[in-house]
Amino acid sequence: MASLTPISHNFSKLQLQLQLQTPPNTFSFNPNPNPNPSVLGRSTSSLRFRREITRMPQKAGAVSVSATTAEKPKKRYPGESKGFVEEMRFVAMKLHTKEQAKEGEKEVKEPEERTVTKWDPTVDGYLRFLVDSKLVYDTLEGIVDKAAFPSYAEFRNTGLERSEKLAKDLEWFKEQGYAIPEPSSPGVTYSQYLKELSEKDPQAFICHFYNVYFAHSAGGRMIGRKVAEQILNNKELEFYKWDGDLSQLLQNVREKLNKVSEGWTREEKNHCLEETEKSFKHSGEILRLILS
Repeated sequence: MASLTPISHNFSKLQLQLQLQTPPNTFSFNPNPNPNPSVLGRSTSSLRFRREITRMPQKAGAVSVSATTAEKPKKRYPGESKGFVEEMRFVAMKLHTKEQAKEGEKEVKEPEERTVTKWDPTVDGYLRFLVDSKLVYDTLEGIVDKAAFPSYAEFRNTGLERSEKLAKDLEWFKEQGYAIPEPSSPGVTYSQYLKELSEKDPQAFICHFYNVYFAHSAGGRMIGRKVAEQILNNKELEFYKWDGDLSQLLQNVREKLNKVSEGWTREEKNHCLEETEKSFKHSGEILRLILS
């Protein structure tokens, strides 16, 4: 559960041009070969009446009606042209600081938001991180299996599941003589939040699902390697291994996420994106356990 790799984005702006044209004055008459003054008078009167009508200025109301009935340009969201997953990725990157990613826009307000300058993990802290992480993955995978909303079933058996992998890692630590702690407040709080969210708000839940799994596959692996170098004699844990080609597994899930989101309204998509900050907050609290 860590930072995602930044990718640059381009998005287009649409412009709508409304052109109003006033047809030129036209005159028509029916020449009468009969020079009868009464007939000629009627023709002249009729011609004068036509001129008055065609010269009448166009009412302002007519222009406003045409302008209001014209189709307005559709707002485009960053990454939208590539699918909704790209929109989620874009929002996630903006929540990084400039030190963490070149696309980052987040301003550091709290001490815990600052980039760690001294990376000094402990085995006890790392174990707390692994235990709380397992609780979160247990929760996510249980929610998907239960599928309170049919769309959740799309994410069963994706190959990204981490619960069984973490169980093997914790068993290895136990064999090395370490005591395995109980889940702590960050993991318990996040797990409970995910359970409640999944029962009533599928769009918000999908946001957490995406950020947890995809962040671990990117920045999470980097953290794992760094910890292994410092306190595990470079041992690679099962938590950082996948069965099959990881890039293909991720692509398969991207396609499923895009497919599910196709049925959402723009408001529902925006609601999903707005949940990103909460996902970062919970994941960050668990990640900081490594240094405790």
